[in-house]
Amino acid sequence: MFTYIYQAHNLCRNYSFLKLDTDTKSAIISYLTDSFGNLNALENAIIQESNEDVLKYVKQHLDLKKYYRSIIFTTKVKSYIEDVDFNNLRAIIDFKSLNNTRYLNGLFRAVNTLLPDGGIYIGRLETSFERKLKIYRRFGRQLGRLLWLGDFIINRIIPRIHFLESFYCYITNNEFHSISRAEVLGRLAFHGFKIIDLKTVKGLSYFVAMKTRKPLESKHPSYYPFIRLQRIGQHGKIIAVYKFRTMHPYSEFIQDYVIKLNGYNANGKPADDFRISRWGKIMRRLWLDELPQLINLLKGEMKLVGLRPLSWVRYNEFPEDLKIERIKYKPGCFPPYVALNMPDDKMNIEAERIYIRDFVKHPFMTDIRYLLKAVYNIITSKVRSA
Repeated sequence: MFTYIYQAHNLCRNYSFLKLDTDTKSAIISYLTDSFGNLNALENAIIQESNEDVLKYVKQHLDLKKYYRSIIFTTKVKSYIEDVDFNNLRAIIDFKSLNNTRYLNGLFRAVNTLLPDGGIYIGRLETSFERKLKIYRRFGRQLGRLLWLGDFIINRIIPRIHFLESFYCYITNNEFHSISRAEVLGRLAFHGFKIIDLKTVKGLSYFVAMKTRKPLESKHPSYYPFIRLQRIGQHGKIIAVYKFRTMHPYSEFIQDYVIKLNGYNANGKPADDFRISRWGKIMRRLWLDELPQLINLLKGEMKLVGLRPLSWVRYNEFPEDLKIERIKYKPGCFPPYVALNMPDDKMNIEAERIYIRDFVKHPFMTDIRYLLKAVYNIITSKVRSA
């Protein structure tokens, strides 16, 4: 419980707080905690921190009347925990904006630890897009564009540059950062939560998530511009495929969520994929994001032409016979669907069958032929990067 208080109210790694004596720390914790006398007090607090529409949204996903003594409610200045039955904890509602949370991963781990399996976590944030719209509404499009660009550089780009990250945290306490919808959902999925719902109410995003497991063990989820994606290579070995980032951080952990939400588009890629950034779309159009795969080529993990290295989500969608057959071969930088111009999610499966059949008969000439066709299709913009 104390770990949650430290993370929710930014006391963790707060050097001024850590230097205090034990009694003073206890007094501060006591000041930050409070209790509700009844259900009406909880509902009134939710309205006071948001509005009636948000209360209705919360009640759609959580029976407040039944569980109000099993709910932790957190605001910017208080956490109402004193009357909570922690043996039967049902939910955590955190209305302190995630933009003002210093260590998101630490907070999500603390919430995961407190909640039982099936427990509900409700939170809110201002996404980077919502912040942009707010600035435009307040200052107009011309001045707003300049102010938004400054905010974007300071609170979004700088924290994602490795050698500037610590400096940014020191200056701002990391309490004003701009964050995308995809990154928040990805961080939640990484820390053991299933996304139940997401809704925008009066310029703020509210999410409902359910704890389904412990956080993942990986210590290095993708975050910086140069990333390594876990893919299935030859003989089923997991390899790290190098790419330039085109998606928001932590996006790889919600691939199944995006597919279930929107399915695939005509090119065999997740439809309406909000994980892709604006600059990422440009890089994909020019195939610049694929250039780091030359490292995989030099390491001998991939070859120039071959089957596409797949994520587990996509691999498990393939027919069983092809799943067994395709891992016999080393994956390639130029996959068959590019050469055959068959990007549809069903057609690219057939493209792999055609390639394997051709490759078994004439390995060297097949790769040469497919390479020339792939380069032609890329130059003529018939096929775009995945």
